[in-house]
Formats: sequence, C-alpha cells, structure tokens
Amino acid sequence: MYRPPNPRWWRAIAFIASEFPAEVRAQWGWMLASALLLFGPMLAMIAAVLWQPELAHGVFDVEQLAQMEHMYDPANTDRLGRDSGTDLMMFGHYIMNNISIGFRSFASGLLVGIGSVLVLVSNGVMIGTVAGHLTGIGYGGPFWRFVVGHSAPELLAIVISGGAGMRLGFALIAPGQLSRVAALLAAGRIGARLVLGVFVMLLAAAFIEAFWSSIAALPDLVKFGSGAAIWLLVLGWLGFGGRGRVHAR
Repeated sequence: MYRPPNPRWWRAIAFIASEFPAEVRAQWGWMLASALLLFGPMLAMIAAVLWQPELAHGVFDVEQLAQMEHMYDPANTDRLGRDSGTDLMMFGHYIMNNISIGFRSFASGLLVGIGSVLVLVSNGVMIGTVAGHLTGIGYGGPFWRFVVGHSAPELLAIVISGGAGMRLGFALIAPGQLSRVAALLAAGRIGARLVLGVFVMLLAAAFIEAFWSSIAALPDLVKFGSGAAIWLLVLGWLGFGGRGRVHAR
C-alpha cells in the first residue's frame, strides 16, 4: 500500500514494451487497412516498373532517378544510400524526414481520413517505383542491402501512424452516439498514444539507417540476416508485447 510510484523512466519503458503494442493490436482493423494501402501500391509498382521500366519516369524526373542511381551504384564501396555526410549528420536528417512522414500520415487524417490514405498510397507508389527501377537496372543489390535493416521499424511505423490517422478521420464521419467533438477527442487520445510509440520506432529506424544500413563492406549474410532478425523482433513485439495486461479504455 505504501510502495512509492514507479519512476517515470520505468513507466515509459512499460508503455513502449507492453501498452503501445497492445494499443496497436486493439486497432487491428485500421492497421490492416493502412498496411494494405502502403504495401499494396508498393508491391504493385515494383512489379509494374520491372515490367515497364518507363513507368518510373511518370513518378520521378530524370534528375531524381539519376541521383538514386548514383546513391546505389554497385561501384560505390564506401557508403550505401547517400552521397555524403557523416553518420551523425545523416542520423539527424533521417530523424526529421521519418518523423515528418509519420506526422503527415497521422495529422492528415483530419481531412476525414482521406489525407492519411493519400499519404500511404503515395509513399507506397514512390518506394515501389524506386525499388523496381533500381532492381531493373541491376542496382537492386546495394538498394536491398541498404533498406533491409531499417525497413521494419520505419515502414511499420508509417502503417501505424496512417491507421491512427484514418481512425481519427472516421470519428468525424461516423461519431456514433457521441458528438463529433467528443468522438474526435476520444480518437485523438488513442492516436496520441500511438504516435508516441511511432516516434520511438522512427527514432530507432533513423539510428539503424545512419549507423548500420549505410555500411557497404558487410557481406550479404550479415546484412540480410540482421534485417530478417529485426523484422522478426519488431513483429514479435507488436504481436505479443503486453499480452496478459488489462487494456484500460
């Protein structure tokens, strides 16, 4: 009865380890829809660009494609996925870039959910176009070796933020027995908790991308083996973290 409350850092760890993944699972329908909106266009564009390479020019201009080809040129034995910059500098750049995408995926849901849908689909199209183009011209090896390490926390974070954004927009369309303001506030509280966990995921993704993914000298077994391990770790955390806890709503 007289035990002092847990320190804040301990509560933060408990939230990330169990409460956040439990909240993600509680919103599984929105997460599934978000995943389909991101990965569906991504896989479709990979296949389409491999079949018709000129489709890449409908998404990116010539200069942008040339820059990507330079970044993933197999002749580059120093760093993958970037032209210049120290690891620490790129870490900051990746944090800003990743968090901006995650925030847009969530906040644009206020446009009755359509904004989140557009952000998810557009990101899927762009990522799929880049992957298909580089693979088609023979630069797929460096590209996949670069993205495999940080793709799990980054892509799944975008899925979660997009799902939270669509949940937010749906509260405006179909508030149920609540007023639209009350429904929006309830969805906003859920979304805020999800976005907090997304921030941690994107921070981890930026760290891996800056300090690990860009290393070109590592063999494929290490690169793809570590990438598979990270995917299993993140999926296991989201799928089983917090099971057995009472989920307070």
